[in-house]
Amino acid sequence: MNPTYAGPILRRATFTVPTERAPQFIDITDQVEQLVRESGVRDGFALVFCRHTTAAIRVNENEPLLISDMEEFLKRVAPRDLYYRHNDFTIRTHNMTPDECPNAHAHCQHLLLGSSEAIPIEDGKLVLGRWQRVFLVELDRPREREVTVQAFGHG
Repeated sequence: MNPTYAGPILRRATFTVPTERAPQFIDITDQVEQLVRESGVRDGFALVFCRHTTAAIRVNENEPLLISDMEEFLKRVAPRDLYYRHNDFTIRTHNMTPDECPNAHAHCQHLLLGSSEAIPIEDGKLVLGRWQRVFLVELDRPREREVTVQAFGHG
């Protein structure tokens, strides 16, 4: 066994992101990079995860016209104004809360996007392509969203 080997590092941190509308792509790359720096992980990976079923984490390009195109794409794929059984509160009986709102479109959009991204860490930095940025994608309504970053690897 190598006496200088200190073992793996695992650090987890959570931060909140306020959203303003849906759909909305919010660049969270700087916050993720800061947490990776603070983790002490030099080589490994960062898992960026959102604990919500109507908000997603995605890697893509932060170019304003593209962001607008992607928001419009999501609206076309699962329009808010279609009939969804999940939104029919006269028949729905599961997972109801007093402040329930019709949001099936957001759940359907989420199917295409997902809850997390795993990003390599090399020399203490995220390994992203030239134009790649990390986004929280709001799909439902404005509110605070939680994002968890878990960095795992070696220092």
